[in-house]
Amino acid sequence: MSQASIEIQPRPNRQRISRGIFAIAIVAIVLLPTATGEVVRSALEAAYLQVSVFVAATLALFYLLEKRLDIDMAGVISTHKNLQVPIASFFGALPGCGGAVVVVTQFVHRRISFGAFVAVLVATMGDAAFLLLAQKPALALMIFVVGWVTGTISGYIVDAIHGQEFMHKPHDASDPGAGLPLAAAAPSSLGAAVAIDDAPVSQFHRAWLYLAVPGIVLGLLLAFQPSIGEMLGPVFARIMLGVGITGALLSLAVWVHRGGESLQNQTFTDHHGCHRLSPLSRVVTDTAFVTAWVIVAYLAFELTLHWTQFDLHMFFSASAPFVPLIGAVIGLLPGCGPQVITTTLYLNGFIPLSAQVANALSNDGDALFPALALTPRAAVLATVYTTIPALIVGYAFFFLFE
Repeated sequence: MSQASIEIQPRPNRQRISRGIFAIAIVAIVLLPTATGEVVRSALEAAYLQVSVFVAATLALFYLLEKRLDIDMAGVISTHKNLQVPIASFFGALPGCGGAVVVVTQFVHRRISFGAFVAVLVATMGDAAFLLLAQKPALALMIFVVGWVTGTISGYIVDAIHGQEFMHKPHDASDPGAGLPLAAAAPSSLGAAVAIDDAPVSQFHRAWLYLAVPGIVLGLLLAFQPSIGEMLGPVFARIMLGVGITGALLSLAVWVHRGGESLQNQTFTDHHGCHRLSPLSRVVTDTAFVTAWVIVAYLAFELTLHWTQFDLHMFFSASAPFVPLIGAVIGLLPGCGPQVITTTLYLNGFIPLSAQVANALSNDGDALFPALALTPRAAVLATVYTTIPALIVGYAFFFLFE
């Protein structure tokens, strides 16, 4: 299938309906003149002004560079066959899931080893990487390096144990590119997918982008002076609240509207952020996805504290020896949503760095979906394998630094 013929198939309507019901419930609670309504309004403001706008700025920079550089990831792996494990791990360590999806595709077609497949899954942090990069860039770079090194070591160990042909599916005559040098196969670079990003920015996305401009300004003010609303008076505080709530609700609307797209139903060189949208529209849709899960995390914690007076800090402190294990187990869940929640927990001080590191190494983001669809046995075994280095490194951080 050519890149120009990529089509996105919708998910079942019930998933979009359930997301719509969630968004409508949030709107209804926001309008309540009660303490619960106040908690929800504050959570939405914080989610948008303290997280979403910085994620959007980071995504914009990353996607624009990606489009300009037009990197042929599959070609790089083909050219450096003996270095496929560290190269695969490096592409996995890149923020988002696009690089990892490309590498996973090559394993499905028997062009890389099982060790390289494990390496990319170990290194991949998925869309949660953008959240961490926006909030704590120095720490994010450190975790990227840890993921790349750990993925490389894990991949070489797996290949040494199983051999490079392990878990390769038998030759399929219907796949003329399988087993061939990548240069002879159909184009599958991330750059090729980005090359068709020529669709115009929709009016709905344009409204989101317009609001993001004052949102970023307010977010920067909050970052440097958290009490800026109190300093400049109640009118400015209400403006901040209005921008935050509006931005959060707009993000939920985009999340519901674009939620019909499924990675499982796309060509496997096409990630949910790499289809025919312009880079700016990709920023909106991917930021909306992250924002939706951040809102879920914020509401879960804030409402739990509000309704039960439960001390989450004390709970995680008492459970400290098991928290890295919990982070690694959550990483076994496919998709980026649970991982975004885990990263939000870390950024808000509820879980330690060891749990964040264990989750970052264990989780596979959206990259696991194509493998689950086409080679489920290898996918399940690989994601179990990623848990082993995740636990080792996570507990190393726990014992050495915590």
